Amino acid sequence: MALYPLNPSLSSFDEATLQFSRLVERLGSSESMNLTHDELETLIKKHGFEVLRLLCQGCLDARHAAEQREPMVGADGVLRIPLRDRSRRLVTLFGEVEVNRRVLAAPGRDSLMPLDAELNVPSDSFSFGVARVVAEEASRGSYVETITAIDRTTGAHVAKRQAEELAQHASADFEAFYETRAVVPPSADDDIIAVTVDCKGVVVQPGDLREPTRKAAEKGKHRLEKRLSRGEKRNRKRMATVAAVYSIAPNPRTPEEVIQGSKKSDTAKKTARPKNKRVWASLVKSTADVISDAFKEAVARDPAHHHPLVVLVDGNAHQIDKVRETAAKIGVELYLILDIIHVIEYLWKAVWCLFDHGDHKAEEWVTEHLLRILQGKATDVAAGIRRSATLRELAADARKPMDTCANYILEHKDMMHYETYLQRGFPIATGVIEGACRHLIKDRMDITGARWSLAGAEAVLRLRSLRSSGDFDEYWAFHLKAELQRNHLVLYSDHDFTEQRKAA
Repeated sequence: MALYPLNPSLSSFDEATLQFSRLVERLGSSESMNLTHDELETLIKKHGFEVLRLLCQGCLDARHAAEQREPMVGADGVLRIPLRDRSRRLVTLFGEVEVNRRVLAAPGRDSLMPLDAELNVPSDSFSFGVARVVAEEASRGSYVETITAIDRTTGAHVAKRQAEELAQHASADFEAFYETRAVVPPSADDDIIAVTVDCKGVVVQPGDLREPTRKAAEKGKHRLEKRLSRGEKRNRKRMATVAAVYSIAPNPRTPEEVIQGSKKSDTAKKTARPKNKRVWASLVKSTADVISDAFKEAVARDPAHHHPLVVLVDGNAHQIDKVRETAAKIGVELYLILDIIHVIEYLWKAVWCLFDHGDHKAEEWVTEHLLRILQGKATDVAAGIRRSATLRELAADARKPMDTCANYILEHKDMMHYETYLQRGFPIATGVIEGACRHLIKDRMDITGARWSLAGAEAVLRLRSLRSSGDFDEYWAFHLKAELQRNHLVLYSDHDFTEQRKAA
């Protein structure tokens, strides 16, 4: 990439200066005067990266030249003495450089390289700058797009397998970060703390399926070879549990105002917006473990339990059982609320037993029954639905959606005290978690033809969760400190390394 062959007799800073001077000279030439602006940008970008690479190399060489190492004691208590220099390659945002450093050694012991610790060089060949670009790009789009973005915007090149490994490594401190970081308490005295959980499937490799799904996939025989028939499943998805915790200001409203809002009336009240929202998803952890983590986050935000704790669910029996078990285990009181959107969907499935599709009376029927449910008359609505089916003398198959709707309401009536929830200003819909399922999983993991490894999918979910929660910058600083500790500081006697750094 250099404009001219480099002079090996010059220092790296001199080489950078020379390359910059020659770039300036070329830009002032008659040839450059005829370039279009995009050709000019391409030229400067191409050779500018080389100048930056040489500057980086010069700084690394200057650091090595200034090294004056005394014997040091490692974490094992054994003294190492300076013996020789050793070099390693490092792919940076500007291109590949060589890191030279003094080696301290002792017979039969691992060597120490203090400059590696001072520079916090990674354990692999790619700088943390490159790793961060990979992590951010892989959380947005496919690995092919990630590699293309790196080639287009940096002086580095990363192969697909290397990008996958970098993304996995970049997400390694996700759990530790959230276990140790300071949580943000509710911003107002009357804020509500909301927890919501859902599940979404991700297509994974056969060996990464959970045991029941894997057995079903092995036994399954499809009637057609090229596509599924009605009622058939591929049995190749592993369920990810998605969770969200946030604060929200109370928003008292009447059932009538909720109905107006569903009709998008100009007079409808504005909905309160979630604050300090954290969303995440996991394929590795069980639903029970993710729910437990969600409760830990909620309790950490309000350890004295001054704020109402609302848990929104969609009717999944397993999730509801785990929510109740976890709440009882940690001794917190909560308001368990059935998502009103799921209730509405059941009403819409029931209404087509009574009206033709497209009939405006169907909408009136759903609105009327929804209003009564919001007014606290869920049991009456369920009884009325069954009575309507009986009075119309519908056959068993024809009335099945109505019976299913009535059963759903009766099974969850203890979570449908909407008149109370609305008076207290609680949220009654799971829009936050529905959005999280779509953003964290569907938009990235549900790529046509993709079949994820468990480790790869979990890494991307973690990275997307960090970005969605607005925590990526804070996490990356935490990750770099963790890398320094496990790659370098763990090798040294704390006192000895500190003294060496002071001397340097």
